Amino acid sequence: MPEPSAQPLIEADVVGRLMGQPLLARFPMEGSVSGHHRSPHRGSSVEFAEYRNYVPGDDIRRLDWRVFARTDRYYLKEFEAETNLRCYVVLDCSGSMGFAGEHGTRLDYAKRLAATLSYLIINQGDAAGLMHVTEKTATEIPPRRNASHLQVILDALGQMRPTGGTRLVPMLHELAEKARRRALVVILSDCFCDGDELRDALQHLRFQKHDLALFHLLDPLELDFEFDRPVRFVDMEGSHSIVTEPATVRAEYQSQLKRFLDKLRDDCHEFNADYRRVTLNQPYGQVMADFLTERARHATRA
Repeated sequence: MPEPSAQPLIEADVVGRLMGQPLLARFPMEGSVSGHHRSPHRGSSVEFAEYRNYVPGDDIRRLDWRVFARTDRYYLKEFEAETNLRCYVVLDCSGSMGFAGEHGTRLDYAKRLAATLSYLIINQGDAAGLMHVTEKTATEIPPRRNASHLQVILDALGQMRPTGGTRLVPMLHELAEKARRRALVVILSDCFCDGDELRDALQHLRFQKHDLALFHLLDPLELDFEFDRPVRFVDMEGSHSIVTEPATVRAEYQSQLKRFLDKLRDDCHEFNADYRRVTLNQPYGQVMADFLTERARHATRA
């Protein structure tokens, strides 16, 4: 089993560069405290939404007297209610996440993304939680906003090891049913599972109005397939292995891989899920910066 990375889960210089850009939801959220994310409910924040007719019992302080002076009719101003964000970070800890290439393991990379994301969320006053999935276990740390909760998440991340097959799809279905309030669900996985089943799980989460972001983690070796001699490929989630000459299968492998990646991206876009293909040679701080920037751009357009 690979040894855990000695690199810290949170690096001060990375979070320092990211602090200026908040993580924003792409869709209206629901929460229990005032925040800076759009809510599906109307409230009295500074963001004007629309007018509606006055009905007996409404608060007359919200009447727009200028409109009354022009139309001789009573209209109330409605505003977007702002709310806090609840984020579930779902971390795939199956055996294939332990594949170690030149740039370390997928799981170590995913841990740094999860830790940095949790830090940023809690620092901006929102709630972060963590779910980790293995073949036999599924552990949940519910989202909370207090600073001490971050240490709970970091301790859990430090103990995680890659093992066995994946239960990512069943866990996502369970989360879709369990999370009653709208939330941001961030999935960190190599997506070594049935594509149609993963598509159904994403659809289930979006049906429940959750905001989705999938970080698809790939090693450059998987994309380039630059092996120059016969290689034994071992199934890290099972007991199977195969010896092959890479040159004879490279073209078909890359064709099938492209088909899989394109379908996964298209499935995510169909359900308005944020799909981010990440290779382990990309600095994770830049990956997170691009994620935050794109979210802010989308929120501005919305």
